[in-house]
Amino acid sequence: MALKVFLVAGEQSGDLLGARLMAALNDRLNGDIKFAGVGGSGMQRQGLKSLFPLSDIAVVGIVDIAKRYRLLRRRVFETIEHALIENPDVVVIIDSPEFTHPIAKRLKAQSPDLPILNYVCPQVWAWRPGRAKKMRHYIDEVLTLLPFEPHALERLGGPPATYVGHPLVERLASIRQADHIGLAAQLRIDPQDRILAVLPGSRSSEVRRLLPVFAKAAEKIASALQNASQSEAPPGRFQIIIPAVPTTRSLIDNANLDWPVTPHIVEGDHQKWQTFRLATAALTASGTATLELALAGTPMAVGYIVDRITYLGRFLVTTDTIVLANLVLGEKLIPEFVQKQCTPDQLAAAVVPLMTQTPQRRTQKQRLAKIASRMQVGDGSKSPGELAADVVLKYAPQRR
Repeated sequence: MALKVFLVAGEQSGDLLGARLMAALNDRLNGDIKFAGVGGSGMQRQGLKSLFPLSDIAVVGIVDIAKRYRLLRRRVFETIEHALIENPDVVVIIDSPEFTHPIAKRLKAQSPDLPILNYVCPQVWAWRPGRAKKMRHYIDEVLTLLPFEPHALERLGGPPATYVGHPLVERLASIRQADHIGLAAQLRIDPQDRILAVLPGSRSSEVRRLLPVFAKAAEKIASALQNASQSEAPPGRFQIIIPAVPTTRSLIDNANLDWPVTPHIVEGDHQKWQTFRLATAALTASGTATLELALAGTPMAVGYIVDRITYLGRFLVTTDTIVLANLVLGEKLIPEFVQKQCTPDQLAAAVVPLMTQTPQRRTQKQRLAKIASRMQVGDGSKSPGELAADVVLKYAPQRR
């Protein structure tokens, strides 16, 4: 009898994780497996017929959730009903805790012996730490992407957890070997120029809030570098590259902002990683981009702004940093500026020293070199998807 796995992803990043997990399970069981649940195009290519499109539920922040509350609530109960009908051997909820955790709670209440795994640890180590203890009632095990998270969950009284690794570790060679000289030629810029990578986020709300601030910061950075060059050997030209995602490209293109130079806009993971290798330094939103930049060895400063309600609910944090690269390293290496601190002046003051051969730049480069080894799992012979599949298969026979 085929193994039955019910998966619930809430946005595109979760869909990518779910697709890799499904591929590993398919490979391990030679396809003798049945999938059901909610996912995107990646999971659908691995054999999932999603109950509804991810666009129905892919929201971020308290304000966005409130605006779509009725639809989200309906989708939660549809998913629960379908899961109970499917009667799977194991359930895997993937990230998006605002959507997936209400489902897990109700499923566990109605079917206590149903194993429920949580792929991607909610950020209980940063905000609302009391959630960790509550998760013990409806989550059997957490599969974490970051190495410090199992210990954090244990410290907070949460469910057991296994570090399965971040998918970026699989792509380390691609990140570090990206052909930055080729991108320089394509964009017709000199690799010796002083190049600032600007990453205002992957969501429209992030771009709208951060891009104007980052543009003003870039103007101040350019001015500071120009003034410094009057007493030093002339530096290369100041250049800006913005790695965009398809969903925000038009927003960036149409933003009427006063950049000090016309930015080069690139798309796709490969050009993003080429940019990281080419860039002298980066100005970025908080998130996975900080890990990508860290793995590429690119010095950076972080800025982040959310709506006031989300800030009051989320960023009254219990940790002194929200930067993932800092958390992996266990030190506040990368400067970060959140909400009112995220100003052009403060961002520029943090980035300018990273654009020249200063102690700040050398320190970041040296410490960022440790990121890859900190994120590796075991001897590196298994991918994160394969390690996640190991945990899923550990629980499935219990249900049978």
